[in-house]
Amino acid sequence: MAEKQLVVCIEDEPEMTELVEIILRREGYQVLGASGGQEGLELIRKEIPDLILLDLMMPDMDGWEVYQQLQASQETIDIPVIVVTAKAQSIDKVLGLHVAKVDDYITKPFKPKELIQRVEKVLVGGSE
Repeated sequence: MAEKQLVVCIEDEPEMTELVEIILRREGYQVLGASGGQEGLELIRKEIPDLILLDLMMPDMDGWEVYQQLQASQETIDIPVIVVTAKAQSIDKVLGLHVAKVDDYITKPFKPKELIQRVEKVLVGGSE
């Protein structure tokens, strides 16, 4: 991998963003964090990442609203999105994967290996 792939992590908890950055940077990814939906959208439009890790529960704008805005723009519609959330209810997972068509779904707390596997699966199309 010549060029580092860019992952944008949109998350309202700085500790979670830091954790994601540490895990993915060790695997050779470039990671940018945004605290909240509005900041995340601005960052994505500026940087156009290879992948977005998106929290659902944020104070300024929830993750689904961010996702809808990404889907509504030609510049961002093709960027893969992995939803990262503490909402572990199965209905949310079903909604995320089938209704909204996000690329994957990770529930917190997650293990570093699980995050890496999901990111690689979406970016590289690697096996589970």
